[in-house]
Amino acid sequence: MTDARIDAAIDARAAKTRLIEIVTARSFSSGAETRLVSGRSTSFYFDMKPSMLHPESAHLIAQLTLMELQATHVEFVGGLEIGAVPLATAVAVLSQGRGRPIGAFFVRKQAKEHGARKLVEGLAPGETLDGRHVVILEDVTTTGGSSMRAIDAVKAEGAVIESVITVVDRLEGAAEAFKAAGIPFRALLTAADFC
Repeated sequence: MTDARIDAAIDARAAKTRLIEIVTARSFSSGAETRLVSGRSTSFYFDMKPSMLHPESAHLIAQLTLMELQATHVEFVGGLEIGAVPLATAVAVLSQGRGRPIGAFFVRKQAKEHGARKLVEGLAPGETLDGRHVVILEDVTTTGGSSMRAIDAVKAEGAVIESVITVVDRLEGAAEAFKAAGIPFRALLTAADFC
């Protein structure tokens, strides 16, 4: 391993450790029974908005995501509203500062009934995802259903799906679902980091 790779591994480990601390303090709760978007019930819950919108943890999430994207040809990041919006924005901003700009978008849960009536938002007039390499971002992944909705929407626009990256994988079937669909999947953190 080269010195640069060793330094990157140490930086990634430190960033992950600090992110776990922040998510634990701001976004993780356990004990009370909660129903998830997937319909499942759980005794532990992640409300990632307080962490995604916190300056330090937003930076750490973007930093760790960009580390995951180093060996890819990704041109855009995004995913289903609302969870992917702050993630994609943070990654786009940090990517610009690092000299490798990556665009951002988000997918509406349903198209607006007025205006442009678009499902995929954030692209300039005349800009398209057709043939563009895209990574889908998600805040918390359970079964992968939200990411699959975003994938379906951007595939309909002609995008090439590179992978799905989640901040927290609850370890409840998403990895297997993405594997079955032939989509690479990576998690910055997992439920095992908290439970």
